[in-house]
Amino acid sequence: MPDVSDLAPDFTLPRDGGGEISLSDLRGRAVVLFFYPRDDTPGCTKESIGFSQDLQSFADAGAQVFGISKDTVAKHDKFVAKHDLTTPLLSDADGTMCEDYGVWVEKNMYGRKSMGIQRSTFLIDAQGKIARVWHKVKVDGHVAEVLDAVRALQG
Repeated sequence: MPDVSDLAPDFTLPRDGGGEISLSDLRGRAVVLFFYPRDDTPGCTKESIGFSQDLQSFADAGAQVFGISKDTVAKHDKFVAKHDLTTPLLSDADGTMCEDYGVWVEKNMYGRKSMGIQRSTFLIDAQGKIARVWHKVKVDGHVAEVLDAVRALQG
């Protein structure tokens, strides 16, 4: 699992609306990656809307924001359209990136164990190194906390 000051694992993933995003192409700017369990669930929807509402503030602070789940691009497109999301969503359908970032974990819900994405956020600096990591994210207040960290990074 990558940690602060590690070089962020590179990736190339398809995004909603078509095209691909590669981390290596984003060097020179800060990048926020928020991993979430599934499109159109209450917490994931609230988090995605929050990042979308503050997307311009992130851009003004010099950061690009991407949401990542194992949902397909087609599911992302429906999620984006349903909630007017502006944050680009990346599809890690095969789970490689979730594994690389250490967010594919065993979960225990109501006594049942299953594998799933642990809600996590990574702030990557302009040189491609991890500047901050949030694991087991609670949605309330999270977007503001990440934005503050981005601003501190630039300051």
